Amino acid sequence: MRIAFLGTGLMGSPMAERLLSAGHVLAVYNRTESKTEPLVALGAEFAATPADALRGAELVVTMLADAPAIEQTLFTRKVQAALAADLTLIEMGTISPKQSLGFKKKWEKAGGRYLEAPVLGSTPQAKEGTLVVMVGSSKDQYERWLPILERFSPDPLYVGPVGKATALKLALNQLIASLQTAFSFSLGLVRRNGIDPDLFMKILRTSSLFAPTFDQKLPRYLRRDFSDPHFPTRHLLKDVRLILDEGKAAGLTTAALEGVREILEMAVARGLGDADYSSLYEAVDPPA
Repeated sequence: MRIAFLGTGLMGSPMAERLLSAGHVLAVYNRTESKTEPLVALGAEFAATPADALRGAELVVTMLADAPAIEQTLFTRKVQAALAADLTLIEMGTISPKQSLGFKKKWEKAGGRYLEAPVLGSTPQAKEGTLVVMVGSSKDQYERWLPILERFSPDPLYVGPVGKATALKLALNQLIASLQTAFSFSLGLVRRNGIDPDLFMKILRTSSLFAPTFDQKLPRYLRRDFSDPHFPTRHLLKDVRLILDEGKAAGLTTAALEGVREILEMAVARGLGDADYSSLYEAVDPPA
């Protein structure tokens, strides 16, 4: 199958590589052209523009940073003119339900078909094909594209119509942000009181308070090393802002999450926007 893959960053590149390894013909596009080079070396076709990538494609997959990037990449006159009838778009980035429904309306107006399929997981899972993929679409479209989605996940989950999967993804990302912020505060309090972090973790691991993500990020906190990001801080900040908008629209109290947003903004202001999102620790427990 000929697939246009748009967005070959931290997550998109290993996902595109999995499609290549399955024998699909890939045309790859990224706004920073150098990020397509490893895939081109593996046999993908370089596309200078999104319209070039779409030419002859049977499927379009996007893993772009946010809704404005999707808008600027796909919803130009040139791209829409190149859109073949019934061409399917699988949008896999994290956006809001409202944004996803808007893209569905525009894509279908141009004659295409649309699925949302946001993912839970980071670069290791993207490389291994063990992401959690949540699908919002019609049931027949889910079944039609299941073999493609299974390159990214052993069990892609059908959530419901477009809008449902993006809402579920935001609910899960809220936990990523809030859990790490809460853990950072507790760890900082322990360290500033001269308590051995190993003792803290020993107690925590035996309690119902423990989450595996704490152990995954602990070495970064202890070393204050947030290089080689699995998920950048600025992307988590983008997601938290989307979650706040959704929460307010749903009538939820967002006071706690407003604090998390402020902490992420502080981390970005410290120059940690492209560092791993665990860098929020630097805002919670600043180095002496």
